[in-house]
Amino acid sequence: MSVLEIDRLNKAYGSVRALHDLTFDVRAGEIFGFVGSNGAGKTTAMRIMLGVLAADSGTVRWDGAELDLQTRRRVGYMPEERGLYPKMKVGEQLVYLARLHGMSAEEATRATEAWTDRLGVGSRRGDNVEKLSLGNQQRVQLAAALVHDPDILVLDEPFSGLDPVAVDVMSDVLRERAAAGVPVIFSSHQLDLVERLCDRVGIVRKGQMEALGTIDELRSTDRQRWLLDIDAPAETVTAWASSRAGVLVTGHAPRDGAVVLELTDHARGLEQELLTDALTLGAVREFSPVRPTLADLFRGVVSSDDDPEPPTEGPARRRRLGRRGKEAS
Repeated sequence: MSVLEIDRLNKAYGSVRALHDLTFDVRAGEIFGFVGSNGAGKTTAMRIMLGVLAADSGTVRWDGAELDLQTRRRVGYMPEERGLYPKMKVGEQLVYLARLHGMSAEEATRATEAWTDRLGVGSRRGDNVEKLSLGNQQRVQLAAALVHDPDILVLDEPFSGLDPVAVDVMSDVLRERAAAGVPVIFSSHQLDLVERLCDRVGIVRKGQMEALGTIDELRSTDRQRWLLDIDAPAETVTAWASSRAGVLVTGHAPRDGAVVLELTDHARGLEQELLTDALTLGAVREFSPVRPTLADLFRGVVSSDDDPEPPTEGPARRRRLGRRGKEAS
């Protein structure tokens, strides 16, 4: 069931349109990955969810009602830029933030101790934030989002600057919160983490949702790719594949004679026929489907942008699943 609904958000900064009918939802107990290139509109959308920015139009609803000041107090927010007081002690700061959300002094102290211990910075509660490493500051920033026991987590680049151990700790915390029914939405450029952690992913491009669904759903919309490895010279295999209707050679594997083929609609369902024909060139060592990673899918969506992330070219293709906005003009 959807608990957070983003409905046709629009936002412009002068002549620059940051959000264009951005539409998606987040479900109870779901970890939702919110990804896009620099400037795609992710941070703007998150700030509108929190009431830090006002949308030009569109609504943000929680449990069917528009978010107001009271419901926003139930959100745990972690901004991309560090929002901590550098000269304030870690423990005092977390207690202060928890009290702002309505907790008693005793509850705030207990929650501060629990979360700093859980995130591995319990021994630093008496230190000023500025004395901590960037990674430990990031842990404290997450503790600040969690300390008041929020009903939803909105995290902007939570894994930035973390070492592998800290990444594992934070990943476990997000899974635990989701298992407790708390919806988690986070943005990240670390697409391997997004793929590993998230139940669903939304890919934003130029302020609108271009792809939305589970990783398997996104893969199902991608063009079929197959690895064909034949005991024959690479140029022979490439020439043969290029002569087949509906078959495109999109890459070469390190081994001679191995190519990556893309099957268009014309060639789908003809894999057995292709394999039989390929055997005339030589022994087939492998003929298997290639499962695209989230990074591959991401490149396909943003490949026409000026500054895609990751900065690698890919097939220009848009995928649309689920709820999304209108086409950008």
